[in-house]
Amino acid sequence: MAGAVPRIIEGLNPAGMSPIHLVVRGVVADGLPRSLSKGLREHFQSIDTPPHPQLDNHDKRPHNTMADIDQTTGLPQGWIVKFSKSRSLPYYFNVNTNQSQWEPPHDANQDLLKRYMAENYSSSSLSASGGAHEGKIRCAHLLIKHNQSRRPSSWKQAEITRTKEEAIAILSDFEQRIRSGQLSLGELAASESDCSSSRKRGDLGFFGKGEMQKEFEDAAFALQPGEMSHIVETGSGVHLIERLE
Repeated sequence: MAGAVPRIIEGLNPAGMSPIHLVVRGVVADGLPRSLSKGLREHFQSIDTPPHPQLDNHDKRPHNTMADIDQTTGLPQGWIVKFSKSRSLPYYFNVNTNQSQWEPPHDANQDLLKRYMAENYSSSSLSASGGAHEGKIRCAHLLIKHNQSRRPSSWKQAEITRTKEEAIAILSDFEQRIRSGQLSLGELAASESDCSSSRKRGDLGFFGKGEMQKEFEDAAFALQPGEMSHIVETGSGVHLIERLE
């Protein structure tokens, strides 16, 4: 029987149709004994059944899993939190590449990271360092980034697409609310600032001349303690600056 199947196919397939199409359309099976028709169908199924599909290459792309995330800090493997004494701010450092940045890596676990930072680097856990601060001032700021910022991303948003004009409009509204007494700069900075200093209500700590961008420095040193600037533009974005000390 098995040997007869291919011969029957050769004799009844003048149009070059595939075996399974012949069976489906009844060219071979119709009019044959039931046992032979059954044998043909089993033969066709065995030769026409496609193999199991394989995973495409794009399904094998590496991606972070919980095993790749530090369960204490929420950071991807290789990243740690360090502290800048000059800025009195924490920053993120990759021990494998020596890369440092103020914003957390985009693939960090935000829930774990927020808890870790709140426990270790909040305003209550970081007191201002003692000692003389001769020639230095202490300021807080509220930063709104835009798509022309030198680093258009933040802890709030992996990719910032708003225009510079939109950022200025947002900050203008914040300035009005602060000057009217509705909210303080620190309160708004905690939830709205695109700077990592938001976790300290915008507090940048003490800094001297030459440590900040020129536009920021000029505006900050022109303030008296308790005063707030108007909108200041730098390469980072647009700021409101409040001098604390």
